[in-house]
Amino acid sequence: MNNETYLDFCFVKPSTENFSKEIDNILSEVFKNVRVNWYLEEKSIEGAQVVVAEVKGMSRFDSEDDVITHLEKNGGEEFWNYLQGYQLYVYSNRKGCGSCGNH
Repeated sequence: MNNETYLDFCFVKPSTENFSKEIDNILSEVFKNVRVNWYLEEKSIEGAQVVVAEVKGMSRFDSEDDVITHLEKNGGEEFWNYLQGYQLYVYSNRKGCGSCGNH
């Protein structure tokens, strides 16, 4: 079952051009065959390029731990070198209440 997935990443690199394009390519590989979309915002701060990536969609991830496992498996060296922070939220889409799924 697909679950609502919201992921935020902050990537930083010394000042360069087209950093957001580089992050777009990295995310395309990391989330290949995962039904999510992302939006990138690039900023230049004190000689560094910062890209904030907002990733969201309906995915087969069951929990934040599933996302981390996926990232550990599919995130390449550049992904981990540039990553400076993240927030992960996966909300179950199963019917019923959030605690037991029966009511």
